[in-house]
Amino acid sequence: MRLQFLVPCLALALSTMAAGAQVGLYINPVATRISNSKIDPDPDPFGFLGANTTSRTFWGANIGGYYEFFHGSKADVSVDFRDSIVHGNGASLNSFLIGARVSGKPIATSFVPYAQLSGGFGSSKAPTSPIRLNRGTFDIYGGVDYRFSSHVDFRAVEVGYGTVSTVNSGDFGGPTSLGSSKLLNFSTGLVFRIPVPGVAE
Repeated sequence: MRLQFLVPCLALALSTMAAGAQVGLYINPVATRISNSKIDPDPDPFGFLGANTTSRTFWGANIGGYYEFFHGSKADVSVDFRDSIVHGNGASLNSFLIGARVSGKPIATSFVPYAQLSGGFGSSKAPTSPIRLNRGTFDIYGGVDYRFSSHVDFRAVEVGYGTVSTVNSGDFGGPTSLGSSKLLNFSTGLVFRIPVPGVAE
């Protein structure tokens, strides 16, 4: 008897989750301050940040999108996919991340705050070596989107914090082996929101 009600209830729940589903796409500039978690700088030229350097600002872009699949009375839930590509002093860091994004309802009609927790892997390359090091990474983001129209948002600001192990002289048999580097990210730009075809807005 219970199975008779389980199927309709499940279908109703799924249709409620899908109602108003949409996709957001973005290519936004990003500045990332990368700092070694160790006080002693890496003296080797194979170090990711350069010899005897403990922090450096990298510049690049966040390329990604999110699928907003759940609309609640107080918050909406999305899954976000992004590729963050930054360069500095000849070095590069490419981070692919998948995360859960929770956005609040619009404040003063147009401002939409959100928070996001993402994980994935980061691929780093030092300026003096062709070798790439792939390691796990995580990031926490918070930001505010300003709703221009029904399909375009201005990402007023996004701030992120995360960690990843970058290539260093210890990976080449050197005496200095660094732990994870800290990442402080700042981004802004446009987000294009597209309703999912066949789903009620």
